[in-house]
Amino acid sequence: MSTHDLYAQAPSESLWQVPSSGAARFTWEYDVNATGRDRLLALYQKGKDKQWDGATRIDWDLEVDPYDPLGTPDDALALYGTRHWAKLTDRDKGELRRQYTSWQFSQFLHGEQGAMVCAARIVESVPDLDAKFYSATQTMDEARHAEIYGRFLHEKIGLLYPINDNLQSLLGDTLRDSRWDMPYLGMQVLIEGLALAAFGMIRDTTDKPLPKQILAYVMQDEARHVAFGRMALRDYYKQLTDAELREREEFVIEGCYLMRDRLRGVEVLENFGIPKKEAEELSEQSEFLHLFRKLLFSRIVPCVKDIGLWGERLQKAYLDMGVFDLGDSNLDLLMTQDEEIAEALDRERFAAEEAARVAEVAAAIAEGEAGAYAEGEAGA
Repeated sequence: MSTHDLYAQAPSESLWQVPSSGAARFTWEYDVNATGRDRLLALYQKGKDKQWDGATRIDWDLEVDPYDPLGTPDDALALYGTRHWAKLTDRDKGELRRQYTSWQFSQFLHGEQGAMVCAARIVESVPDLDAKFYSATQTMDEARHAEIYGRFLHEKIGLLYPINDNLQSLLGDTLRDSRWDMPYLGMQVLIEGLALAAFGMIRDTTDKPLPKQILAYVMQDEARHVAFGRMALRDYYKQLTDAELREREEFVIEGCYLMRDRLRGVEVLENFGIPKKEAEELSEQSEFLHLFRKLLFSRIVPCVKDIGLWGERLQKAYLDMGVFDLGDSNLDLLMTQDEEIAEALDRERFAAEEAARVAEVAAAIAEGEAGAYAEGEAGA
């Protein structure tokens, strides 16, 4: 079935074309060890070693109830406690959960396609070969993520949403900019930072094994991507003038306000027949949304500070958003935890598979022994 048959609302256009104005950069220095950037080369090696197949690492045989795919509690839904909630049947509430999950994972899917295109743009535009090599591994990672989210939505949910207008706007601004560092800043820091916060929130709260697997394994890859962006931008931004740094900070401020104020899932409530203005008001009243907004910046703020974008206007914006204190968060610890959670899931799954194989062998031996005993008795 075509994806277009599954959209809750038809996308405004079947193909989105973003004009490109940046230069493709070639380097004739092929000794990547000559750069002295051992950490980046180690990350490239890790990117090669950690490639995996979404068709086999994820257990796609796990059942998913499309009307409760994440185990979302009632009080996490924007309509809970409103006049609309009392009118909903149990079936309506299940459909609301399905629609919210579809909206969330659809934005993940569209964001991963955007990340794939941005990573490919970095391969094209970044001047150093070691960064081109790593970006090539990230492009493959993002392709795998888009494949996985697309499969989850098609096979388990059966419903998709178009890309959110504001996410599309931020992605377009990132891709249209001719400066080679902007795909790093827009995608690796802002959009990936937003995605990691959303992934982590669901991964840590859902009791459903398939979405937990998907999110944990994707986040394991994303930990490397954020580390790459930090290394590359930290080195480059040390060389920029104050005016150039202010331009990047303005981009970050605008992007952060856009994501905080506009990524609310209002489209879902509109799809339930609630007028847009009321849908926006109901979303703003949601305690769950307020918690999400705080968590949203848990990966972005410390990364922005780490790469050297910490001017007065940016600090003032983060104070206004109530997230300034997140600048002191330990980003390395968060990324290490992301990797460990995925590895723990692997160990659990391998242990279960090994136990099943041992039990199968034991049952076969017992069956064989019972057959031999029966034959002996018959011979006697």
